[in-house]
Amino acid sequence: MHGGKFETWHEARKARNARFAEVLQRWEEEHSRLKELVLTLYNQTKSSPAMAPKYRAMQTRLRKFEEAGPPPPPPTEQNVRVGLKGGRTGVRVANFENIALQGLTDPFNFEIFYGDRVAVLGKNGSGKSHFLRMISGDPTVKFTGEFKLGARVTVGYFAQTHAHPEFESKSLLEILWEEYSLQLGPAKSVLGKYEIHNQAEQRFSSLSGGQQARFQVLMLELSGSTLLLLDEPTDNLDLASAESLESALEQYQGSVVSVTHDRWFTRGFTRFLIFGANGQVYENPEPIFDH
Repeated sequence: MHGGKFETWHEARKARNARFAEVLQRWEEEHSRLKELVLTLYNQTKSSPAMAPKYRAMQTRLRKFEEAGPPPPPPTEQNVRVGLKGGRTGVRVANFENIALQGLTDPFNFEIFYGDRVAVLGKNGSGKSHFLRMISGDPTVKFTGEFKLGARVTVGYFAQTHAHPEFESKSLLEILWEEYSLQLGPAKSVLGKYEIHNQAEQRFSSLSGGQQARFQVLMLELSGSTLLLLDEPTDNLDLASAESLESALEQYQGSVVSVTHDRWFTRGFTRFLIFGANGQVYENPEPIFDH
């Protein structure tokens, strides 16, 4: 965990990755040295049987060294190119009147306007994800009150758990064909933008968390949605992918509502909806991370 200011976070990340690389290089150098010693002692043993104990001891040392394995390599930075389209909507994107999420929040009122960047902040279990799911039209979310989406508002939803039952048994190529009629060439091209072209024939359920996250962002790009609902979008993204998403959101022509605990990511937001203690939900002029 980086304990300094957020302005230095990127530098700290680079320094950490450099340390990973240095430790791995030292391991590889020691591995080469031990193998050379084993070979040298083997040759000496052939001409001098008295060297056999040293040879066997060095073999054991090499075996234990290899069994312990190398240290982890530095994280691979992806060259992901996020491009989100969006589009113009009415001024009032969404209106919430006396909304109360069952068993989670007291009633609250809120409005979202075109171009808003709303960060939804609060403790785990306070109802933040339920709020996004409610807006997305999830019928399993129980609530009272009323909410209405404005003119030309189409919703794109990024799920924190990457739970998409409709995708589970399908490959990425099948999903892109069924959802957007993309044939093999165009499909692999857009997957390449997110560096998941090598997983084109894999099922969505078999992808890593980071690959599923990048595929979800790709689906948002293709959808052209005018209201993005993002539930912890940077959780499984590497640094370069998160930065690319942040840059794309700055250029995005639409409105964004995002649940996040990522303070760096929150810099790009201008409104802060706090899911606080005892079910209270309120807007605050500044982000609040300590609840």
